[in-house]
Amino acid sequence: MKTVVVGVSGGVDSSVAAYLLKKQGYNVIGLFMVNWEEDDEDGVCTSAQDYEDVKRVCTKIGIPYYTVNYSKQYYEKVFEYFLEQYKKGRTPNPDVLCNKEIKFGPFLDFAKKIGADYIATGHYAKKEEKNGLYYLKKAKDLNKDQSYFLNQLSQEQLKYVLFPLDDIEKPKVREIAEELDLCNAKKKDSTGICFIGERNFKKFLKNYLPAKSGEIRTLDEKVVGMHEGLMYYTLGQRRGLGIGGAKNGNGQRWFVIKKDLKNNVLYVHQGEDSELYTSGMKSGKFNWIPTRPKEDEFDCFAKFRYRQPDQKVHVKQAIDHVEISFYEKQRAVTPGQYVVLYTHDGTCLGGAEIEETYK
Repeated sequence: MKTVVVGVSGGVDSSVAAYLLKKQGYNVIGLFMVNWEEDDEDGVCTSAQDYEDVKRVCTKIGIPYYTVNYSKQYYEKVFEYFLEQYKKGRTPNPDVLCNKEIKFGPFLDFAKKIGADYIATGHYAKKEEKNGLYYLKKAKDLNKDQSYFLNQLSQEQLKYVLFPLDDIEKPKVREIAEELDLCNAKKKDSTGICFIGERNFKKFLKNYLPAKSGEIRTLDEKVVGMHEGLMYYTLGQRRGLGIGGAKNGNGQRWFVIKKDLKNNVLYVHQGEDSELYTSGMKSGKFNWIPTRPKEDEFDCFAKFRYRQPDQKVHVKQAIDHVEISFYEKQRAVTPGQYVVLYTHDGTCLGGAEIEETYK
């Protein structure tokens, strides 16, 4: 009997994933990973609450469970990078890094040490093997597909992972949980950055980075307000700017257009402006899945943020990055976020951080 260690979070997806694997005949072990140790704004330790759900679920479906603390590794490999990116005025995506460095890093090492054959998660994604290579594909439930967040996985990581929810839709997952009478059957999905959760983002970040206020200007250098710190704003943002009633406006919404880190100036414009749209971008080092394409240039599809519909693009490979031209101009493509490439059939080609955009 093959042994699989399932990363159980206390949520309904990982719980049903564990149940499905047991039903398929695997020897299933639940592993709860503590990646962040801090109470929320109400003084409640959310990881402790989640662990209580894990214990109840694992007992219900009849599998052993353990807990490991990866908060030190998470802080060093994910959170410090997260802070560094914000210092540079970028908008990072720590969930992608968490998958690469924690959920498929120390977690996989733990599973190997105890002699497990596989690890599994509650991600909505699909893995296929062809000729000894491992491909990452979109899940059946395209509304929940999470292949975007897995774009940095290596062949070694994909080799040992199982995605039990690859061919199942979210309503069915809830239905199975209710049939099993799991305590988390109706538990809402987690949103936002994992270590911040439902807390106020600005308030959280102020605990780690000093905020430096500065001017908010229009593109013709007119001062229309003050910002609380450039790290709190992202391209295309229209909420929370505090300049809705600025005089001499045209009545349209204000949008963040760019950030001048050197002079600590936030530039805004009223209405959807061409300044927000770009025709191409350059990436950082690209992680190809399964291997680097033979063609130096090719067409495919891209996502520049999660849940965005696939956009047709032209890719040109370089030694340590790719340059991507858009067939249709894209709005608010943001440095620090990830560009993830796909073929027409939903195969993920990999991804990289967005370094810069151009018109």
